[in-house]
Amino acid sequence: MKIAFYGSSLLSSYWNGAATYYRGLLKALAERGYTITFYEPDVYGRQEHRDIEPPDWCKVVVYSGTVEALKEAAAKAGSADIVIKASGVGFEDDLLLEEVLSNSHPKALKIFWDVDAPATLAELKAAPQHPLRLALSSLDLVLTYGGGEPVVAAYRALGAKECVPIYNALDPHTHHPVPKEERFVTDLFFLGNRLPDREARVEEFFLKAAQTLPEKSFLLGGAGWSDRAFSSNLTYIGHVPTRDHNALNVSARAVLNVSRESMAQNGFSPATRVFEATGAGACLITDHWEGIDRFFKPGEEILVARDGHDVAELVRHLTAEEAQAIGKRALIRALSDHTYKQRAMTVDALFKARLARSMEAAE
Repeated sequence: MKIAFYGSSLLSSYWNGAATYYRGLLKALAERGYTITFYEPDVYGRQEHRDIEPPDWCKVVVYSGTVEALKEAAAKAGSADIVIKASGVGFEDDLLLEEVLSNSHPKALKIFWDVDAPATLAELKAAPQHPLRLALSSLDLVLTYGGGEPVVAAYRALGAKECVPIYNALDPHTHHPVPKEERFVTDLFFLGNRLPDREARVEEFFLKAAQTLPEKSFLLGGAGWSDRAFSSNLTYIGHVPTRDHNALNVSARAVLNVSRESMAQNGFSPATRVFEATGAGACLITDHWEGIDRFFKPGEEILVARDGHDVAELVRHLTAEEAQAIGKRALIRALSDHTYKQRAMTVDALFKARLARSMEAAE
């Protein structure tokens, strides 16, 4: 079956946290026999910061950031069996949704895939005439990056026929243990772009911990932090291409995950960083969010902090041996329960069930 997928970017993780998620899921779906074309706009300098070239398991169409090019790309939806519009594409999202749906074949499976459900739902609730909200009843399925039952209930209340969370996971071919690199050795590493609903939490969980522990070293990666003042024991390295993620994760004694405010409040939304780090065998410290124990066992496979004080205490007392043991257990759990191959099995079953239902209805 042919999939036409309209998303932010498959080729670049630059200001695009969904890149790892797209790559892992779509690669796993391609291995299950799907023929996939990914359509992404040339915006925000992403093409100048590519992490990968077009892979052999997916055709990638990059269109210019113009309305004319958008409409031309959307017209290709008509040849697909499954048409997917993701959230946060980054250029004329409402128009893209309209064009993709209007060009889709009547029998095609039409899906909205939300990679930032809490933010999207807040926007829909505040705008009864929002184009996506009006389109929900015409969509066959809503898939989300995470969110658990609260997100499912919210989407159904707004008119979605069906909503299913498809959580982040691990692609062991991409994220895996590698030798340490001296340039990345540190006591605590955090990777995350500077975003409005994340900055205060980074201040609390990471920057505050660095100030509390002047004898420890801290490493910060991600775009947008260059004009911030940091304590002298913190080094900022800017945007980190995915090719360096494994080395960074294994070289740090511990890796910190800090959820965005909306994700932390909603829960059940492990970030891609969680599986990138555990997939490399790193010892992960995460801020608290509801549902952690559904993915990893706190205290044994993952360490949980409720504030910056907790982070500082964990870093202060964590030995290299303890960190290594926690990381090893987390890697075993990720490989056992949380791979994109497993997530793709769920998505494949959903697609086939919905298509079968549509065929029965048409008879």
